[in-house]
Amino acid sequence: MTRAAREEFLAGVHVGVLGVDDPRAGGAPLVVPVWYSYAPGGDVVVQTGRDSLKARLIGAAGRFSLCAQQEEPPYRYVSVEGPVVDVADPADPDERRAIAVRYLGAREAGDYLAATSGQLDDDVTFRMCPERWRTADFSSFAASVFT
Repeated sequence: MTRAAREEFLAGVHVGVLGVDDPRAGGAPLVVPVWYSYAPGGDVVVQTGRDSLKARLIGAAGRFSLCAQQEEPPYRYVSVEGPVVDVADPADPDERRAIAVRYLGAREAGDYLAATSGQLDDDVTFRMCPERWRTADFSSFAASVFT
């Protein structure tokens, strides 16, 4: 993918898969689905519980990776990795709202945020500056096979 295409794709609404080094169990990474936000040229933003395993491992490693994919043909993915460049503790409520609206829409986000309002004090925000990108776009292959 071109730079513009990969950034546009990552900015789309996908459940991301976050990976972070986990030295506890023989070095296999922790890999978990997450909601995230990204705007072209910016940082990847994720929020999680301050005391979660994910937060502890990100804090220790100082970096993480995130992969977003399109789960139906034509298959595409974008994977980024890089250092954590900022940690906001506690998480910003406006940013939490923006991420919830991104994934749920305004109405459902309001219900979700009300139901999880106590969680805000326990969440932190990590910002990662993408250093390495990996991408694949099977659109041209799909066009030749499925037409």
